Amino acid sequence: MDNRNIIMNHYTSSPYKKDFNPDLNYQKIETKSDSCIDHLNIYVKFENNILKDAYFNGEACAIATSSCSILLKNCLNKTVSEIVEYIKNFDNMVNGKDFNLEELKEAIVFKEIVRQGHRKTCAYLPYQGLKKLIDKR
Repeated sequence: MDNRNIIMNHYTSSPYKKDFNPDLNYQKIETKSDSCIDHLNIYVKFENNILKDAYFNGEACAIATSSCSILLKNCLNKTVSEIVEYIKNFDNMVNGKDFNLEELKEAIVFKEIVRQGHRKTCAYLPYQGLKKLIDKR
């Protein structure tokens, strides 16, 4: 599957995009762009320092939405330290630094985004949010 199809698949039919459920006990982080419409709420549930469940909702472009979906998919069942390393690796990729291709899995679709500053903001928005939530723990 090519990059565009991966992005559009996560944008149009992400299994992680769900309506808010007030009955669930999740931590929430709100991510919002200062320069566009992107506004996502990310809900995560950690058990014994492992991300056991996560979902998101809100309104955002295809890049931000698919990036959030891929982020959650790749971080489920990882420890906090593994997630921090994953986020660092993604940050390196979108900023043109050395990164581990295998670790990023589908997130590699954003490899060329380093050349598009405004789209880089969209792709990195959910990563910033999850990192902020982890830093608060």
